[in-house]
Amino acid sequence: MDIDVLGALAVRENGISITPTAPKPRQVLALLALHADQVVPVSALIEELWGTMPPRSARTTLQTYVLQLRALIATALEGTDGERTAKDVLVTLPGGYLLNSGGGTSDVREFDRLAGLGYRAMDAGDFPVAAQRLREALALWSGPAFADVQGGVQLDMETRRLEETRLCALDQRIEADLKLGRHRELLAELTVLVSRYRTHENLHGQFMLALHRSGRRGEALDVYQRLRATLVRDLGLEPSTTLRRLQRSILMAGPESGVGKTAPVAAAVAGAGGRADRLVRA
Repeated sequence: MDIDVLGALAVRENGISITPTAPKPRQVLALLALHADQVVPVSALIEELWGTMPPRSARTTLQTYVLQLRALIATALEGTDGERTAKDVLVTLPGGYLLNSGGGTSDVREFDRLAGLGYRAMDAGDFPVAAQRLREALALWSGPAFADVQGGVQLDMETRRLEETRLCALDQRIEADLKLGRHRELLAELTVLVSRYRTHENLHGQFMLALHRSGRRGEALDVYQRLRATLVRDLGLEPSTTLRRLQRSILMAGPESGVGKTAPVAAAVAGAGGRADRLVRA
C-alpha cells in the first residue's frame, strides 16, 4: 500500500486507488491512513465524523463506511495471488480498526525519517547534509496535509500538528543554508514566508540576517520594525530578547558592514535552536 497525505489524500493498494469520493468515507480512510499499522479507536473515528453529538446510529453507519472501503480494497486486490484479502488490509480489532499497509510507503513516515536525519546532521555540524536531507523531506509536501479532505476534530488537530512539523523542518533547513552562506539565495523565499507567517519570530530573524549579510542593512531593520508593530498590535507583545539582540547587533554593525563582517549578528541569533518563539498564521 502507498499512502500520501502531505497534500491531496491518495491511498493505493496494488497500485490502484482505494480513495473514496464521498466525504465521510474519505475522512475515515484519511485518519486510518495517517495512523497506518496502528489501531484507530472507534471513538476517535466517531468524533472525527460527528464531533461531540454523534447520532444513535453512529457505530452502524461507521461500519457501513468500513464496508465501502473494503469493497474498494477488494476491487484493487482482484487478480493478485489472493494471499491478502480486504479484511486483512482493513482489519477489525477490539475497540477499533487498523489499516495494514503491508510494508508499503507513507509520505509522513518518509518525511519523519528524512527530517530526523537532517536534525541529527545539524546537531553534528554537518550543514550540507542537513540542508539536503531537510530539503528532501520538505519536497514530499505538495500542499497542506489532507488538502482535499473535509476534516473534523481529529483531522484538523492532525493537520495542525503536521504543519508544525513542516515549519520546524523548514526553519532548520533555512538555518543550515544560512550556515552555508546561501543568504542571497534565501531572500526571495524568506520574503514570502514572513508575509505568510507574520509573527513567526525565527523566520523574521533569519530574514534580517540574510538581508544584512547581503548588504541590505536598512531593509533588515525595517523587517524588525514591521514585526514589532505586528506583535504589539495583534498580540500585545514585544519581540523576544533574541530578536532585540539581533536588531541591536545590526545597528551596531553599521551600514559599511559587508558579508564578511557579520559575526556580531550571527552571535545574536546563536542559541535560538531553530525554534519560533511565537507563531500565528497570517
